[in-house]
Amino acid sequence: MSEEMYSVEQVAERLGLHVRTVRGYIRAGSLRAVRIGKQYRIARSDLAELTGRSGQPSGTVTAVVEVSSIVQVDGVDRAAADRLGTLVLAAAKSGRDPAHPLRVQTVHDEERNRMKIVILGGAAATAELLHLVEVATDGDNGLFAGEADGA
Repeated sequence: MSEEMYSVEQVAERLGLHVRTVRGYIRAGSLRAVRIGKQYRIARSDLAELTGRSGQPSGTVTAVVEVSSIVQVDGVDRAAADRLGTLVLAAAKSGRDPAHPLRVQTVHDEERNRMKIVILGGAAATAELLHLVEVATDGDNGLFAGEADGA
């Protein structure tokens, strides 16, 4: 066995819990343990799984950056909002990093002819999507052509 193993008492001390609470986690199946004689032993990886921490050394910190953006586009009728929403959602789904996909929500307010786009995701991917929205809402690209024909 090359993996470090802990007793119930050691786990309780590390987590700041009572020993009975740790045994309850084991009985409930929340914490995997091996029974050796009358005692339980908990592997380091199983403890990490319970706490949601990886097996990385405690000095290693991984920074995760997530951006939240809300874009408001005024003067958009339902047809243009549908076109813009389809474009934005398709671009978000074709993201480069499947492990960290962009999450996008679109809402159209017909009374105010206003559309809101909510984007959550990594900084670089969000910046690319915001640039796409800027280009798409430029007046010369034909996205709002339906409005000009109806006016």
